[in-house]
Amino acid sequence: MKNIVIFGAPGAGKGTQSEKMIAKYGFGHISTGDVLRNEIKKGSDLGKTAKGYIDNGQLIPDDLMVSILAKVYDSFGKDHKGVIFDGFPRTIPQAEALKKMLAQRGHRLAAMIELDVPEDELMKRLILRGKMSGRSDDNQETIKKRLTVYHNQTSPLIKWYTKEGIHFHVEGLGTVDDIFARVCKVIDSLK
Repeated sequence: MKNIVIFGAPGAGKGTQSEKMIAKYGFGHISTGDVLRNEIKKGSDLGKTAKGYIDNGQLIPDDLMVSILAKVYDSFGKDHKGVIFDGFPRTIPQAEALKKMLAQRGHRLAAMIELDVPEDELMKRLILRGKMSGRSDDNQETIKKRLTVYHNQTSPLIKWYTKEGIHFHVEGLGTVDDIFARVCKVIDSLK
């Protein structure tokens, strides 16, 4: 079982690389954004609670987010090949909570794969994505805010996972297939 955190700034290619990893390795995939939207759409108790925070412009508390992720993680069954965590954790307390949740199941993370892309390239990618997809959050002003949040709150996880001994740096420039070849090299090296 190879549980993996796919990590990087907005626009680094986490979703694209996750899709390729799922196709090649048969991993499960947990995208926090997708999971939250799904729970809210279903009208589950968790979804209703989450919606209350979102509607008030608040971040969802870590313990609630971990409960939601645990429920989805458990839905993959005991003998899955591994799960990709996409968009979580975003802070050190979340990383600690994820580690604890997996440990309670006798599991662990095999790797945190960091897709490293220079900021000017991230801007280009996100503006292009905004034009192609119509995503309103992919405009220059919002992108700058999201990158500032990433650098201030999320990037400290690189040091944390390095101390855990499971941080893998992957150059995020080149074609999608070039980057995926680098990602596969990491996955294939995992015990």
